[in-house]
Amino acid sequence: MSKFEKASDIKIAVVGYGGAFNMGKYHLEESMKAGIVPTAIVDVDPKRMEAAGKDFSGIETYSSVEKMLEKSSANLIIIITPHNTHAKLAIQCLKANRNVISEKPMAITTQECDAMIKEAEKRGLMLSVFHNRHWDGCIMEAVKRIKKGEIGDVFRVEAHMGGYYKPGDWWRSSKSISGGILYDWGAHLLEYSMQLMDSEPIEVTGFAKNGFWSSQIKWGKDTIEDEAFASVRFKNDSWLTLCISGIDSNPKKGMLEITGTTGTYIMNYDTWEIVSHKNGIEYIIKGKNPPSETVRFYKNIADHLVKGKELIITPQWARQFIHILDLADKSAKKRTSLKA
Repeated sequence: MSKFEKASDIKIAVVGYGGAFNMGKYHLEESMKAGIVPTAIVDVDPKRMEAAGKDFSGIETYSSVEKMLEKSSANLIIIITPHNTHAKLAIQCLKANRNVISEKPMAITTQECDAMIKEAEKRGLMLSVFHNRHWDGCIMEAVKRIKKGEIGDVFRVEAHMGGYYKPGDWWRSSKSISGGILYDWGAHLLEYSMQLMDSEPIEVTGFAKNGFWSSQIKWGKDTIEDEAFASVRFKNDSWLTLCISGIDSNPKKGMLEITGTTGTYIMNYDTWEIVSHKNGIEYIIKGKNPPSETVRFYKNIADHLVKGKELIITPQWARQFIHILDLADKSAKKRTSLKA
């Protein structure tokens, strides 16, 4: 593992300074809060390179990863590109002996994740994934209350998000580029959910509805699913379901519904609700979630590289979400459950 004497010795480069959500700028600003130094950006669009120069005076700009790796002293590379490029770019940077953070999702397939992990371990480099929502207030509050036993023993988690909307024409609506409808918010919801499951997945079943929106956008048959659903069985016989839909006229409330032996916890982004029963009477208590602490992601990265503290978002932690999504996709196509 590369070590640094202080956080300012960590020089970060962003691959992909695209305009969508302005994520390149966001990553550099977040890393600066941990003392990391913005050093370079890579983008094929001259306008985005110009924007980066205005956002961060003196920052190096490159039109290719190859040029950046050849000329820049950046030693931590963050990959902010379409999902199907994460593995290839991460491995390229690892082979150049740079520490790497991939935007979520880590990759599209389990095989890609394993290749990334193998390369990082081979070279003794850090590999992480930008699951900064690990520190969202909603999941931190849920974990705190559920681990205290406020709903008993958890045996079912239902993660869902949806509405009735036509996919856009950008790359996230392409199945081959994005991985599918489950790979965007679904990756976040799985990361939330797995903080609550105290067991290992043993079986995954996937379902998918296709063809409703595909004729109406430019991707045609390569359009993401209209709706996709995954069911995961765990070793302790608890289970998790994940559903992301673009054709749901009556979406369920909350992002997560966690059911335990003595109550149900409904997790929204800003609020929470617990429904329970005692002596035949229903009780409902509600509350607001604390502020998110997503700044802790880069703080942990800096502490890991400088002080040797434990890495919280390990590649193995992030791999398990992709493994579930990969198996769900294969299961939907094969119309059968698959062993995890």
